[in-house]
Amino acid sequence: MRSTRLLLCGLSVGLLAGCASLLSAIPTILGAGEAGMVGAAGAAQNFEYQKLIEVLPRYDGLEHHTVAVLVDAPLDLLYTKPDLVDQISGGLMSRLQEHVPNITLMHPVAVRNWQFSTPQWNAMAFGEMAEELGVDRVVLVDLQEFRLHPRGNRWLWEGRCRASVGVIERDGYDLDAFVDAWEVSAKFPDLSGLDRDSASEWEVQTGLLSEFIKRTSYLFYTHIEPKHPDKYDPKLDPDLNL
Repeated sequence: MRSTRLLLCGLSVGLLAGCASLLSAIPTILGAGEAGMVGAAGAAQNFEYQKLIEVLPRYDGLEHHTVAVLVDAPLDLLYTKPDLVDQISGGLMSRLQEHVPNITLMHPVAVRNWQFSTPQWNAMAFGEMAEELGVDRVVLVDLQEFRLHPRGNRWLWEGRCRASVGVIERDGYDLDAFVDAWEVSAKFPDLSGLDRDSASEWEVQTGLLSEFIKRTSYLFYTHIEPKHPDKYDPKLDPDLNL
């Protein structure tokens, strides 16, 4: 009888020790589960941030038409950056030619020659511009701002480009007004506090022009954009050319 009690007591002690061991392990098990849940939530959030969506054009009336791209800029920009107008018009024409089906673009040299030979072209009625150029549509880009630094600080890079963009239809109802118009702005680089020793003027200007031309061209054809542009990381999709 005594030996039976001792055996039962030993089993009870062993069982309690096992329960204590299991109970002490529960926080660790739960901690691992919580970490797994946090990791899964983070992966799901990153997946959401990397999502891309299809965006329809704001204006789809360039297809099957002859088109001229006109770029205007303030006199100070024309003086300090004489190649800027040609860079924007040439880059925009290139993207439209690539992405808009059956578009016929007036050659940029012919456009510039017309601008130079018509000093007051930007004072013309819109319909008269299209008539003079001999095209169905005119995309007019009116630059409002183009700078590479914060105001009053030439030691940091902070590229900003802003313009109003309008479309003129030669066969439209109102030849004195845009059929549609938008404000387009771009910045480069995305990070702040980049000093002059970390990048060259050419790199910043090229990046800013590329971003502005892309955003302007997006108005005219279906394209892919990040669903969350402020969270999207292009380095995670290196082969994707947005």
